[in-house]
Amino acid sequence: MGKTEKTDIEREELSEEMDDHTPSVPPDLSPVVQIEDRALVQYDPLQMYLLEIKNYNLLTREEEVELGIRVKEKKDQKAAYRLVTSNLRLVVKIAMDFHRYWTKSLLDLIQEGNVGLLKAVQKFDPYRGIKFSYYSSFWIKAYMLKFIMENWKLVKIGTTQTQRKLFFNLSKERDRLLAEGFAPEPKLLAERLDVREEDVQEMSLRLGGGDVSLNAPIGDNGKEEYGALLADQSVDLDEQISEVESRSILLDKLKEYRGQLSEKELDIFDNRIMSENPATLQKLGDKYNISRERVRQIQARIIKNIKKWLTEEIPNFEKEYSDFLK
Repeated sequence: MGKTEKTDIEREELSEEMDDHTPSVPPDLSPVVQIEDRALVQYDPLQMYLLEIKNYNLLTREEEVELGIRVKEKKDQKAAYRLVTSNLRLVVKIAMDFHRYWTKSLLDLIQEGNVGLLKAVQKFDPYRGIKFSYYSSFWIKAYMLKFIMENWKLVKIGTTQTQRKLFFNLSKERDRLLAEGFAPEPKLLAERLDVREEDVQEMSLRLGGGDVSLNAPIGDNGKEEYGALLADQSVDLDEQISEVESRSILLDKLKEYRGQLSEKELDIFDNRIMSENPATLQKLGDKYNISRERVRQIQARIIKNIKKWLTEEIPNFEKEYSDFLK
């Protein structure tokens, strides 16, 4: 068995050992490459890192809550440090799972996951009764996924929520359909993944195609460049003026509509529906002593009513503003 195959097998064993990420059973982070396997370098950076984080103890649930409270209420940096270091093994475990897709540097994934872990410490609310490792795993995965998608190719392949959803799920669903005896046609894949057929086709092309420079010539001896095939994306002056006028009309009507809302509805409209950084349902619910579901219902009612009102007030509203409040 070659060294590369041996390393892969040992790393898989490391991932399995780290699956039980509980305080009572610390994972074994023994080096995935033994010293005698290397001729000149005793440890590579990955092995040194794994050995280092092995020295940090995992936390009990009570310690986790106590540290979380100290971070949230007192901005205690020492408490934040302990929360981070005790969960570095979790980052490695998640990175090993993502490494199946990102076969370049595992340390890069771990580094991005650690940034997500730091973000989780800042956002963690210990009073909600959620285990920190469970909460932080979402931030860790989000940062790793963002890194992979931004570095998969020179051109970003996932710029929308739908594309990010398809990035990892498309290949999995295609393999699942083949195993079930179905042809993985774009229409069937779209139905299974609850996306549009065009999105499936576009992502398939992005994942399958290589990067080509716009300055590269077409053909072996061609003088024309690929850039010449791009459609002209410039917008003429008439369309720009029309867009400005349409936006002005919409903003005026929205100001007029705001006057019909109650204080609570206005707060939800401004700080939840129209805000670039919308307040959470929980925050608004706590403010008015109502449930998150009740806030969601009020939001849905406002959106429904405003669309109906704008349809009556603005000619061709559904056609001109089809993406409004989707």
